[in-house]
Amino acid sequence: MYEDNQNRVPTGVPGLDDILHGGYLPETATLVRGPPGSGKSIFSLHFLAAGINADKIGLYINLGEPENYIRDTARDFEFDIDALNFLNLSASGDQFQSEETYTLFESGEVETPSLVENIRTEIQEIDPDYVVVDPVTEFRYLAPDDHQFRSQILGLVNYLKSEGATVLLTSQAAESMPDDDLQFLVDAVINLGEESDRRTLHVSKFRGSSVRSGHHTLQITDAGMQVWPRLNPNRHERERTSTKLSSGVPELDSLLSGGLTTGTMTFLSGPTGVGKTTTGLQFMKEAAGRGQRSVLYSFEEDRQTLFERAEAVNIPVKDLIDRGTLKVEVIGPEELTIDEFTSQIRSEVEDNDAEIVMIDGTSGFEQSLRGVGTDPMQHLVKIGRYLRNMGVTGIVTNEVHEITGEFRATDQGMSHLADSIVVLRQVEYKGSLRKVIGVLKMRTSDYENQLRELEITEYGLRVGEPLPELRGILTGTPAWNNNED
Repeated sequence: MYEDNQNRVPTGVPGLDDILHGGYLPETATLVRGPPGSGKSIFSLHFLAAGINADKIGLYINLGEPENYIRDTARDFEFDIDALNFLNLSASGDQFQSEETYTLFESGEVETPSLVENIRTEIQEIDPDYVVVDPVTEFRYLAPDDHQFRSQILGLVNYLKSEGATVLLTSQAAESMPDDDLQFLVDAVINLGEESDRRTLHVSKFRGSSVRSGHHTLQITDAGMQVWPRLNPNRHERERTSTKLSSGVPELDSLLSGGLTTGTMTFLSGPTGVGKTTTGLQFMKEAAGRGQRSVLYSFEEDRQTLFERAEAVNIPVKDLIDRGTLKVEVIGPEELTIDEFTSQIRSEVEDNDAEIVMIDGTSGFEQSLRGVGTDPMQHLVKIGRYLRNMGVTGIVTNEVHEITGEFRATDQGMSHLADSIVVLRQVEYKGSLRKVIGVLKMRTSDYENQLRELEITEYGLRVGEPLPELRGILTGTPAWNNNED
């Protein structure tokens, strides 16, 4: 199997080379499929502009839009294609404005001029490295039957490859005009699609090499196309050693037998207002004192509210951000796709050396990110596996309304994702509300199996002594023993 990334041909589309493990294989033909408006021409311009930038010769064989439209499109996206060669075979092109009638057949087979021969002449004259045929499905109208169409397209593709060209063909994929036959004739097939909340790209065929599977997020902006690869945690791993991450609060560390184990996932679970975010930030504050960098992704609160709450309990968020030991990202509803979000996490971990990643709000995570599908928690599982593989400590806050003996981290039953589960809860005592904290689960070490009172003060977190007199915390209706004064 071909895996030499050094000899790959760049696609020109940011993010796509990662999916193709380096780019196209040289001297192969790729079919780019998609409905009208899916971006096939923009996709092709990325490829040709990248070639021109690398001093390669490019040829755009346009059978759909005229050359001036394509050049205007290139200018809109700031592609430099001044050196690009065009062979205009569109209905408004020079070739079709003469009185001659063109056919797909070889010129020796019929009396009318042949487009195949016309293309061959152009290839011989300019000897291109990259060739785009957009859209190749227009040739179907010029062939008397499907057999002749397939034969001529296969001959054309083989000729282009034999001349040393890497070829891109576009197809107007539609139920009214299936292109299954074209997919058999090429070396690779890339599908541009659209779901209810995002554009997608997936590779259904790629001879000679493995590729990253899945439907990846595709965006078209003023700068052109961008692909955000779907996270595959199995592709990422590095050597790691486990230590204890202290909270800086001795009693809380005692609950956790020294602190959180680095490189694990911890769920902070409890109702609204119980102190989950503050507890997570306390670990980040302590890590910052040791020069470690943390990233917090907030799905529940706006930036100003988060800052004010943290400062009010002696967690100097702004100072930590100024020192570069903390980054806070607030993710609004439908602001990002899941693939953009996981790409951000990868960048923070791999490029910026983040050692702690906190996802603040599983409900917001489920509801805010586009492209999560019907099972959003599967993506959180992948994120957790990725962080573990990279030796990064993950903290997830999860709002729950009731905790039973069989703990459920979410409605989907994601407790298996958590290496540790820290329970925070409000209880009533003599007409007042008090907070308690305890550890329900720790895979990596022993832990204290008692509950302690939790206070959030202007000086920070305060965790009290164990509360052996508190019972029923996991029933959802905790109570104090009758002999409590």
